Amino acid sequence: MFIRFLKNWTLPVAMTTGILVYFFFAKVPFVAPLKPFVNGVVGVLTPLLIFAQLLLTFCKVEVRELKPKTWHGWLLLFQAVTCLAIALLLNYCPMDEVYREIFEGAMVCFICPTATAAAVITNKLGGSASSLTTYTLLSNLLAAIVVPLVFPWVEPHADFSFFVAFLMILSKVFPLLLCPFFLAWFLRVFFPKVHLLLLKSGNAAFYLWGVALAIVSGQTVRSLANSNAPASVEWLIALAGLIACCIQFYLGKRIGGHYKERISGGQALGQKNTVLAIWMAYTYLNPLASVGPGSYVLWQNSINSWQLWKKRKKEEQEQKQGDTKIGN
Repeated sequence: MFIRFLKNWTLPVAMTTGILVYFFFAKVPFVAPLKPFVNGVVGVLTPLLIFAQLLLTFCKVEVRELKPKTWHGWLLLFQAVTCLAIALLLNYCPMDEVYREIFEGAMVCFICPTATAAAVITNKLGGSASSLTTYTLLSNLLAAIVVPLVFPWVEPHADFSFFVAFLMILSKVFPLLLCPFFLAWFLRVFFPKVHLLLLKSGNAAFYLWGVALAIVSGQTVRSLANSNAPASVEWLIALAGLIACCIQFYLGKRIGGHYKERISGGQALGQKNTVLAIWMAYTYLNPLASVGPGSYVLWQNSINSWQLWKKRKKEEQEQKQGDTKIGN
């Protein structure tokens, strides 16, 4: 019963847990000495959880089923161009810090790769899970290349040059996003028993995602609590996340629909690995920008819930019509 409750309400439970844990460490005096240790553990644990989640997902992928399609190229082009366009805007158009935070939040939402759980939703909606999985891998590759190039340019650090910042981010992001795929392939070929054991892990990736979501939710709340920005700015960043979410679901469906994969296209471009996005924003950009992908969690899950409800409603109507015909 408890496991079923967690599975049905993972999103609110994870976010609430992360928020409560943050306030516990922030407000309870006797745990103050533990803060540096906890921050260090969180800094190491978050990327490890993302890595493990991707590894378990890619273990389920058959390499021969990974067939790039034309619509994959269009969606990747959209992600890259949008990210670069916002980066150019931030670098060459003078603007207040408030607007920079809003655009940075939106930029992370656009370049973030597809969620590992997107294949599950796509399959439930009647789309192609294999096409979606292919795009998940391609979008991870794109992010691994673009993020180290763009983020140091957008948010330069006085302590080191662009090239040093590029190498620093590349060394963390590239292995995090691509090594899980190569490790999954290596285990499949050379250690099939280990690979089979990971395949039998069931919903482990789902629960790892929940733990990672709790951690980054706490980090997002910390950035909000430590920020001097007014609430109106935070709402504007969340609004930017909503606009980015709607644009990507809409364009993904339009482009995918042109190639007869409307559902897969919409989920590929619209459903993001928000845990990764929040971590990237918090680590490499203005921490307040993490509100953008943080709000994206709610927007994309609202759209997914509506899509699933709509499909369920359609199936119920078809079932009723079928029963009526049989009765006649």
